[in-house]
Amino acid sequence: MPRIISANLNGIRSAHKKGFFNWMASQDADFICVQELKAQQADMTEEFLAPHGYHGHFHYAEKKGYSGTGVYSRTKPDAVRTGFGCVEFDNEGRYTRADVGNLTVISVYCPSGSSSPERQEAKFRFMEVFLPHLQELKAEGREIVICGDWNIAHKEIDLKNWKGNQKNSGFLPEERAWMTRIFDELGLVDVHRGIDQRPEQYTWWSNRGQAWAKNVGWRIDYHVATPGIAARAHAVSIYKDERFSDHAPLIIDYHL
Repeated sequence: MPRIISANLNGIRSAHKKGFFNWMASQDADFICVQELKAQQADMTEEFLAPHGYHGHFHYAEKKGYSGTGVYSRTKPDAVRTGFGCVEFDNEGRYTRADVGNLTVISVYCPSGSSSPERQEAKFRFMEVFLPHLQELKAEGREIVICGDWNIAHKEIDLKNWKGNQKNSGFLPEERAWMTRIFDELGLVDVHRGIDQRPEQYTWWSNRGQAWAKNVGWRIDYHVATPGIAARAHAVSIYKDERFSDHAPLIIDYHL
C-alpha cells in the first residue's frame, strides 16, 4: 500500500531546521518527492542525501540557491533519470525520475512566472516542451505518478481569490487550458481531485497579508498519474499541523 508524498521545501536546509526530516521519518512513506531544494551537491549532508535509510536522488540547478528536485525512495530504484531532455530547464534542476518495478515516480518543479514577464515567457516555453514529454511518458506503458509544484491552479475551486487572479501567473487562461489538455487529451489524472472534490484544499499560501492565518491559498501541488494507479488511490491529505515551508506536503495512499 504505497504512500507517496509531494513537498515543496522552499529550501532543504530551511525545511530541515523546521523539522521536515523528523516528520518524514514518521510518515512510513514509500516515496517522498521534494522540490525547490535551493542547494547544490556540496550543500547536501548525509542527513539530506539518505535520511532514515531512504535512497535519495537529486537534480540540482546550475544557479546556486535556486530550484532543484529530488526523490526519496524506500526501495533502491532500478533506474534514475535527471532532466527530461530540454537544456534550458534541465539546467534549472526541475526533474528527477525514479523507476521501481513497473512504477515510475517523478518529482517536477514547474517554473513560476510571477516574478517578471521574462519568467512568464520561460514558463510558457516549459509548458510547450513538457506536454510532449508527458505524451512520451504515457506511451511507455508504465504506471506513473508525477508529483510536484506545478505552479498552476487548475480551476476556480483551487484558489481562494480566483476572481482577482485571472490575469495573474498561476491562474492565466493559457495555463489552465494547458492543465486541462493534460487531463482531457493525454488522459492523465489529477489524483487529489479524483478522491476529494471539496473546496479550500490548498497547498500553498503567500507570505503576504496573513494568507496562512486566513487560509487564502492555492492548490498548486499535484499528483498527476496514469489512470491505472490513479484508480487505486484511496486516501489523500494535506499536512498542515506543522509548517516546513510556504507549501504543505500532499500525501496520497495507493493500493497496489
